Amino acid sequence: MVPFKKKVVLAYSGGLDTSIIIPWLKENYDLDVIACCVDVGQGDELKTVRDKALRTGASKVYIEDVRREFVEDYVMPTLKAGAVYEDKYLLGTSMARPLIAKKLVEVAEKEGAEYICHGCTGKGNDQVRFELGIKALNPRIKVIAPWREWDIKSREEAIDYAMARDIPVPVSKERPYSMDRNLWHLSHEGADLEDTWNPHPTDIYQMTTPPEKAPDTPEVIEIEFEKGVPVMLNGIALPQMELLEKLNDIGGKNGVGIIDMVENRLVGMKSRGVYETPGGTILYNAHKELEYITLDKMTMRFKQIVADKYSELVYDGLWFSPLKEALDAFVESTQQNVTGTVKMKLYKGTCSIAGMDSPYSLFNKDFATFGENVDNIYNQKDAEGFINLFGLPLEVMALMKMNAAKLKEERKIV
Repeated sequence: MVPFKKKVVLAYSGGLDTSIIIPWLKENYDLDVIACCVDVGQGDELKTVRDKALRTGASKVYIEDVRREFVEDYVMPTLKAGAVYEDKYLLGTSMARPLIAKKLVEVAEKEGAEYICHGCTGKGNDQVRFELGIKALNPRIKVIAPWREWDIKSREEAIDYAMARDIPVPVSKERPYSMDRNLWHLSHEGADLEDTWNPHPTDIYQMTTPPEKAPDTPEVIEIEFEKGVPVMLNGIALPQMELLEKLNDIGGKNGVGIIDMVENRLVGMKSRGVYETPGGTILYNAHKELEYITLDKMTMRFKQIVADKYSELVYDGLWFSPLKEALDAFVESTQQNVTGTVKMKLYKGTCSIAGMDSPYSLFNKDFATFGENVDNIYNQKDAEGFINLFGLPLEVMALMKMNAAKLKEERKIV
């Protein structure tokens, strides 16, 4: 009788790391390996995943299409929050990881697997994001993290390991970039990017035209939002996923959304990444502009504090935390009047406001105008009393200093 093997669900992408993990798990753990590829918009990368996983030793392969769920339940809440990590990173990889963790747990529970395995390095953020997600959803499942166990120390050694076992991998020693792609963005890390003096090569772009090669004529588009969510593009109603895909095409063509940054990883070190986020950049800018006219000053300023904290929680893998849930409730409340249409001008990598309108706009030209009828609405004489009260602390301080100086002078004379 063949002994029953314990099962492990592997977060599988078909990339370098996960390609070599299947034989490594079988050689070192003697487990039944179930590969699970979660489709968040990787594109052509998924075409050969099933055959490759089975050919390299997986007993079963799950391919979970969660693209629509990713956009609607992960991208849109983060967009409405206005969350941007360290003022630059639009959280493309960070948003996808909790959803992938959720699907891995679901497959593990369905298959009765005791383990989940991921291919994240011991120096990165993703190991934290995956494992915190697993802990939050099913803490009984154990995690195997090969990069924290095996003797492989570099991507070059990983390539050697793959070649020795005749495993095809989508990178080479000459071009060993680490890339992560989904419907929201494409990230590039590693290799010559690790020298911050090096400008990043533009031939790495896959979603975006280099700005200097973008069209010479600006393109103006209109995006309509309802309660903070984009619902129409250029007058055509579209589901959120399709709208994002079209904006990726439009933004990419115009060179929009390229970010080169050195960020602070959760694990304590800095890393450099080049990100392509064409559609997301347009949506963030348009959404922010609409908030300028639909949110009052106090709400808008406090929401910025929330946005900063929200971005930290998402970046740090705390998507399923109670605080994140509470912040979502606050954000949702702020979005009730974020409805209207925004015109954006795209030109050679820039994305700027070209006009906006909202039935909930708090901007009233009658209040702001310098025209003749202003005193019927805003009596400029009232400003004097306001200034006197607003400036009272400054006036009291100045008088105190003057009196102190006078007293000091009088003592000198005496």
